[in-house]
Amino acid sequence: MMISRLLAAVVAALFLIAPAAATDAELAKIARVSGTPDIPGLKMVWLAPWGDVGNAHPWRNIIVHQTEGPTGSARGGAQEQFKNPTRRGVMVWVETDGTVYWSVAENLVPTHTDGANRDDNKYIDNKPTFHQIVRDNSIGVEFAGNYPDVATGPTAAQVAAWKILVQVLRARYGIPLDHVYAHNWIDYKDARYCEGCWLATLARTWGE
Repeated sequence: MMISRLLAAVVAALFLIAPAAATDAELAKIARVSGTPDIPGLKMVWLAPWGDVGNAHPWRNIIVHQTEGPTGSARGGAQEQFKNPTRRGVMVWVETDGTVYWSVAENLVPTHTDGANRDDNKYIDNKPTFHQIVRDNSIGVEFAGNYPDVATGPTAAQVAAWKILVQVLRARYGIPLDHVYAHNWIDYKDARYCEGCWLATLARTWGE
């Protein structure tokens, strides 16, 4: 099951590597608006609308998380986050069918990460990340579905949504490509798998 999901996701990723330039320009324009815009290629559920981007918290990084929750759990997680924005969790949740839930106003800071405590350089150079890539400057994106097997990869629908979502996030907040991180790259996490690593690697591989 895990292998078939990963293969399907790889196919989706390869198919989406070279989007049309017009689509990139359109996404960049949409990324700067307020409200609850329709974003081509994404099924968005807006629990909290975008405000004036100039009033948003100064986000400088994106951290990719995986919930270790079952299929269908993103909706509930997003709803709980909306009710209590600063609880442990994230701003953006992605369901296994690719639905994206925007759960928190962009001027609020949810509680996520463990303070960027990783310093062993296992995945990336941790000199610039150690105690630097933290909740106060990082948007968290949570992918549901890796339960009961935490090593289960993202679905093809999640990969397809991520390809667009990461473009939108980077365009909206001016986040550099090398500021997209897997949670496991910056914090010591569950040793059974590398949380967020493949999705963060894909984002950097897709490039500008």
